[in-house]
Amino acid sequence: MAKPIEVTDQNFDETLGQHPLVLVDFWAEWCAPCRMIAPILEEIAKEYEGKLLVAKLDVDENPKTAMRYRVMSIPTVILFKDGQPVEVLVGAQPKRNYQAKIEKHLPATA
Repeated sequence: MAKPIEVTDQNFDETLGQHPLVLVDFWAEWCAPCRMIAPILEEIAKEYEGKLLVAKLDVDENPKTAMRYRVMSIPTVILFKDGQPVEVLVGAQPKRNYQAKIEKHLPATA
């Protein structure tokens, strides 16, 4: 069963290269809204298994990557397509908001 993977400053770029679509949750342990969206992101990881990789990056432990993508507030969720950020959602969002951004970037099915 798919679930979000933990990424770090060291393996972030490598992780982006593992899949054409990667949804990254920039979060911190002390952040209540981050904990609130964690189950939503777990559901998304399961629902989009094979189509999307879901990753989590702790901004306190990995400040370089957070700074590189100008993450000022958490939770911030960034959707990367082919290694480039294409969608940014700041703050806790309902599941449908994440799904709408993901669906926009999924390849069309025949």
